[in-house]
Amino acid sequence: MQQGSLAGIKVLDLTRVLAGPFCTQHLADHGAEVWKIEKPEDGDDTRAFGPPFVGGESTYFLSINRNKQSLAIDLKDRRGRDLVLQLADRADVVVENFRPGAAARLGLGAEDLRKRNPRLVYCSISGFGQTGPGRDRAGYDLAIQGLSGVQSLTGDPQGPPMKVGTSIADLVSGLYAVQGILLALVRRAQTGEGEVVDVSMLDSVLSLLTYQASSYLHTGRVPSRAGNRHPSIAPYETFAAADGWFNLAVGNDALWRTLCQQLGRQDWLDDPGLARNADRVAQRLELIPQLSAIFGTQTVDHWLRLCQEAGIPAGKILPVDEALQQDVAQARQMVVAMQHPTAGAIQVLGVPVKLQQAPGQVVTPPPRLGEHTWRVLADELGMTSQHFDELRDAGVLGTVPG
Repeated sequence: MQQGSLAGIKVLDLTRVLAGPFCTQHLADHGAEVWKIEKPEDGDDTRAFGPPFVGGESTYFLSINRNKQSLAIDLKDRRGRDLVLQLADRADVVVENFRPGAAARLGLGAEDLRKRNPRLVYCSISGFGQTGPGRDRAGYDLAIQGLSGVQSLTGDPQGPPMKVGTSIADLVSGLYAVQGILLALVRRAQTGEGEVVDVSMLDSVLSLLTYQASSYLHTGRVPSRAGNRHPSIAPYETFAAADGWFNLAVGNDALWRTLCQQLGRQDWLDDPGLARNADRVAQRLELIPQLSAIFGTQTVDHWLRLCQEAGIPAGKILPVDEALQQDVAQARQMVVAMQHPTAGAIQVLGVPVKLQQAPGQVVTPPPRLGEHTWRVLADELGMTSQHFDELRDAGVLGTVPG
């Protein structure tokens, strides 16, 4: 039995690909029992995403499905749907990311399931939400990044719009789904009533615009790509040293004074036109080239030592391998090694939310397709081995891996 803040919470996971599985993995990390329903023939789409594969398993799938139990059930077959309905009766949470209306057509919509189980928290993740003119549109991460305005703000000012390096629309939607589910569970504890959580990928990424949106809404000026510069803080960007690049984040006037002292620029300290951040932003075109000339005279390590000793936020720009191997990430257990039945020794990312009394943990590897079908149906629904064999032979249930 997995421990954690959500121990005892049962989650019926009807999601696939990224946003939904990312959500349910976070729930599972903190102790929820997650029943992942997959197509008997080939499972979650991401089982085929690759290369790379390790031991025949997609590394994409491995990244977002640990701590879960896989049940291979055909939702298109009435007998399969009946089993899932019975599981929903026993669940605390259902998460789905079908296109709006598809779950209802299967008899698995929020209204259907909450009639049977009024305490159920039902969460839907979709591209444009369950209401509004975009309801029926398919939502994919790249399209959402463009429609949200984020892509227009990313990249070099002289280059084309650039997507974020990870699937930010999917991932932030998954996180908001976790938040919505936890809010609904708190409300249920207070009222005894379930809830419907509606997460839109577009809503989610629009919310990340924060100060960029506020700037436009209050000035009417449309923000544009600024590369690595911050539109409202200076100096707060990427600089070239003699042997590479580093980030410098002078986020307030006190840090600016400290930087001037470390660089021996008494003239900048004495200049009232540079004392306040707003003034430095206004004079960025003159200030940044001067800073760049200074930083180009020494190595990255030289400037990082200087900044660290003075308490000025700065850091290297690490590739993924070095980011995962850095001592801070290792000490915080953000890479966890484990054994997988077919892939062998694998590594997964750790649990980012650290709770002192009830910490989340990586307990079981990502499941093989249908690995837990028999066990969950027997434990939860009292299914007999004869009934299981009949449904398996009919293709309603997948073959349980040995």
